[in-house]
Amino acid sequence: MNRLIHLSGRTLALLLIVLPVSLFALYLGLVARDRFVSESVISVRQASSSAASAIPGAALLLAGINPPAHEDTLYLRSFIHSQALALELDRTLGLRKHFADLGADLPNQLPADASTEQFVAYFRDRVELGFDDRAALLTVRTQGLDPAFAQRFNAAVLDASERFVNETSHRIARERLSFAEGELQIAAQRVEAAAGAVLSFQSKNRLLDPGLQTQAAGMLTAELQANRARLEAELGGLRGFLNEEAYQVQALKARIAAVDRQIDAERRRATAEDTKGNRLNKQALDFEALKLKAEFARDAYKLALAAVENARIEAHQKIKSLAIVEPPSLPETAEYPLVAYDMGTLIAICVLLFAIVRLVLATIREHQD
Repeated sequence: MNRLIHLSGRTLALLLIVLPVSLFALYLGLVARDRFVSESVISVRQASSSAASAIPGAALLLAGINPPAHEDTLYLRSFIHSQALALELDRTLGLRKHFADLGADLPNQLPADASTEQFVAYFRDRVELGFDDRAALLTVRTQGLDPAFAQRFNAAVLDASERFVNETSHRIARERLSFAEGELQIAAQRVEAAAGAVLSFQSKNRLLDPGLQTQAAGMLTAELQANRARLEAELGGLRGFLNEEAYQVQALKARIAAVDRQIDAERRRATAEDTKGNRLNKQALDFEALKLKAEFARDAYKLALAAVENARIEAHQKIKSLAIVEPPSLPETAEYPLVAYDMGTLIAICVLLFAIVRLVLATIREHQD
């Protein structure tokens, strides 16, 4: 312990600065493998940004918000770092085999017996993602032990991303269209059922339209009453100069009696019950209710049909695609290891450690004295 306390500054510098920096320099120069980086820039775009429905009423069946492009790009970023993509690219590119062949560069080597979790974590370190929130651009940087593999790695990530965007947008469009078509089918069944109920009522009661028949009976009764009033006036005129036994008076009274019988007959017909106990006025009310249901079903069918057409239009407008702003580059020089940065960082740490240790030792010596 005393020997450690009384170490000279030069010895401490050799142990804490020169030796670590020299060993790290040997590692960077002789052991560390070069890693090349291929870079591309992508974004998610859609055919149309219009989210408003062009058909009135369609929003009742199809409601939704068109997500902005940067949200879709964020979803894509999560997919690129997903376990599913890591395992897929391992099957197609042999990532485990490629990054396990680093020789003595153990710090950057993927263990041959690495678990799935370890492999996914390593994969995420080798696929760097940068997101520009203002322009909704995603920068994809993939590493490889040679330029060609780094570029091929990047291209494979972009191919998988394009499939993901296409499949997701088409699946959403199919779901929206399928929902609208299902509503249309239900509406068509309701129209058919309502029309069948109207036909069944007409066949059962042998009436085309009880409402029209009731209206016609009312008009006939009103006409008979007007005719009776006219005959009564004519009878009053005849009584002014003829007695009750006169032929003209008797004939006119007979006509009035016939009209009264006709009026009573029409009134009884309007309120009379058929063989099943149904009255014409009640039948008219029931038939009117069936007609209203049929009209409502037809209106709902028109709305559902408009929603299907609107869903087809929106499905085309909202189809998303992957826009490749910059294709995968073919690197010419290795980007990793970052020799200057790593050496500078290590030197700074070593110098700081040297200063701390020297200060501590000086404090201890001062207390001993």
